[in-house]
Amino acid sequence: MIDRHQDIRDAVARLCADFPGDYWRRLDAARAYPSEFVDALTAQGYLAALIPEEYGGIGLGLSAGAAILEEIHRAGGNAGACHAQMYTMGTLLRHGSDAQKARYLSGIARGDLRLQAFGVTEPGSGTNTPAIKTFARRAGDRYIVNGQKIWTSRAEYSDLMILLARTTPADQVARRTDGLSVFILDMKAALGNGLRISPIRTMMNHATCEVFFDDVEIPAENLIGEEGRGFRYIMSGMNAERILIAAECIGDAKWLIEKASAYAKEREVFGRPIGQNQGIAFPIAQAYARMRAAELMVQDAVRRYEAGENPGAEANMAKMLAAEASWEAAEAAVQTHGGFGFAEEYDIERKFRETRLYQVAPISTNLILSYIAEHVLGLPRSY
Repeated sequence: MIDRHQDIRDAVARLCADFPGDYWRRLDAARAYPSEFVDALTAQGYLAALIPEEYGGIGLGLSAGAAILEEIHRAGGNAGACHAQMYTMGTLLRHGSDAQKARYLSGIARGDLRLQAFGVTEPGSGTNTPAIKTFARRAGDRYIVNGQKIWTSRAEYSDLMILLARTTPADQVARRTDGLSVFILDMKAALGNGLRISPIRTMMNHATCEVFFDDVEIPAENLIGEEGRGFRYIMSGMNAERILIAAECIGDAKWLIEKASAYAKEREVFGRPIGQNQGIAFPIAQAYARMRAAELMVQDAVRRYEAGENPGAEANMAKMLAAEASWEAAEAAVQTHGGFGFAEEYDIERKFRETRLYQVAPISTNLILSYIAEHVLGLPRSY
């Protein structure tokens, strides 16, 4: 099959060649943000791929975004530092006002503004989004926000945040998904004015944080769409998020399989290459087969999304299968490399840690299985 984005893939691969393994290892050791890498992607227009041309973007579809992110991971990099700019973009593009688009999109496309932070999850609600308690109270021409968010990645390095907050108390709505609203938060203006960011150190370099709101003011004009309909706006972008994350997982799996295969051909024990042993070859072959199956699922989800469908089942299955495929490839790569799989210089252990995340975030495998059981198989709702 001819890849209509092969030129983009080749260009991204060339860009990533300037950021080899030692670049990512240094950042990982220091838990530092890859500013140079993000700046390079921005300068080449890749982070504005989904922004319409009228606002200075490239105006491409989700398939192009998936190709960009996959190639970053296939090159051994990590798009976690910047992928939110793609999947949060849909909320602003589909539901933002013309004034909001004019105000923010051109700056984002130029790289003057970073839209990287997505404030949804809270310590007490987890993935039960309607249970969030962060509250935005209308006060004249502004909203006053109080509450906290957790696992808000890139909050320290973002200028803007897409924020979900409750605007009507939960006990005053007909459905628990009502009364939630979405805002564009100017984080630079809010810092020191009620907004506090607390980094969380994790097993991988993901720049994630807990964010606290203490009477943070947001102009009413920064409300996206209608008040109380925010849950629908956020959910409409979830399919894109799952598809893009799935593409990253496919890239990780390809990188890991290539590394494992190359090492299995070179490494000799007992006078022959270890790849000659089925105990080594079969797990790599199994990982490849699983990756290819997941890749086809991702391609199907992308096709349906770009055709205007609402591919909730396909997007969820693509994310789950791709995350499992990348984790299986990571297991095979570590086992193939033996002791060297734990040595930082081979980058296997770094990717091993990074791939584990995607069975938990941005949505856990268990919730995906619950979705499939209820919405595809028609089984009773489990929660």
